[in-house]
Amino acid sequence: MPVNPTSRIARTLALIAATAVVGACSKDANGLPPVGATGQASGATAAGRPSPSITLAATDVATIAPSTIESGAALTGDLRPIETIDVRARIEGDLTNVYVREGQQVVAGQLLARFEADEQESSQKSAEADLAAARTDLANAQWTFEQDASLFKAGAIAERDYKIAEQAVPTSRARLAAAEARIRATGNQARDTRVVAPVTGIIDKRMVEGSAHVAKGAPLFTIVRNGTLELAAAVPARQAGEVRVGQTVHFVADAKLFDGRVARFDGRVARVSPTVDPSTRAITVYVEIPNPGGTLRGGTFATGRVVSRTLTNVLTVPTAALKQSQEDGKPFVYRLDGKTINVALVQLGAVDERQGIAQVTAGLQAGDRVIIGNVGTLGRGMQATVAGEEQGTKKR
Repeated sequence: MPVNPTSRIARTLALIAATAVVGACSKDANGLPPVGATGQASGATAAGRPSPSITLAATDVATIAPSTIESGAALTGDLRPIETIDVRARIEGDLTNVYVREGQQVVAGQLLARFEADEQESSQKSAEADLAAARTDLANAQWTFEQDASLFKAGAIAERDYKIAEQAVPTSRARLAAAEARIRATGNQARDTRVVAPVTGIIDKRMVEGSAHVAKGAPLFTIVRNGTLELAAAVPARQAGEVRVGQTVHFVADAKLFDGRVARFDGRVARVSPTVDPSTRAITVYVEIPNPGGTLRGGTFATGRVVSRTLTNVLTVPTAALKQSQEDGKPFVYRLDGKTINVALVQLGAVDERQGIAQVTAGLQAGDRVIIGNVGTLGRGMQATVAGEEQGTKKR
């Protein structure tokens, strides 16, 4: 969906308006700095007066050229692990061993701690014995019933004896079912004496020590899965239409990599809240950031932008070169035509705040040179010399 850049352009111009030096001298018909603005004197004008001039560093000048620009809604917030799991005690008892510490990587099924298990093991052995006895009783009851059924048909036993043998079979089956249920229960209790990791992750917190008595349900460990991090960020409602599930998000984390480089990562929009918060007039956007090597830590502050559109091979100008007319608020730049400074009104499109550039739709051409930053008072007709270019010309 096309993005209306009006609000972003206005914000960019508002930031640079403080650096626009257009009120230090009189204005022409367009409200722009005229010829002969204050500067260092050298040369002469048509009236014989010295022409203002200025010396610029090479870093004060930028050349307009085609480039790639991205625009979209800005995001900020803390990165959180995609999942945090609390491991709790399933039984009450005394811990005999705790095998892991904070910061340790664990895999699903790994033994984390062990409870004293004598009572559970004894109960399980008793349940196993009861199960064996119940199976034997059922087998005997079935054999007896089959024998008595034959004798009853032959008239060798009374009907009462036949009925007793018949009823003994379902009774034995019920005892067997109860024994099987008990063996499962005692097996679970014995298994619960071994505390294992439910997922692969990193131990974030360890709340117990060996030999401690622990109540049922008490927290033992916290495990985080940081292979994927998530950011929940608020996006103003006016930009809600720019955000869709699956869009790319570029991030800069408030952390340094091992080699000292700034941490830059890409994520994607995983979910978007369907409603606008009435108190903040914003929607919540959930972004997932892959973190396979664990380079990023949970809780790291990050700034990023949802890429709503990408423009390639378009003319761009540094936002540091943009000024704003005090008369009508129109953006303009100081353009170098040879050594003469001219004022060029520009029309802007998308703004890439991360790269600090804006699309130019009119007013400049490829190869034009513009003055960037705050280099002092400027005006149309001033003469400018770029340090280093004069010496290079003389050598040639």
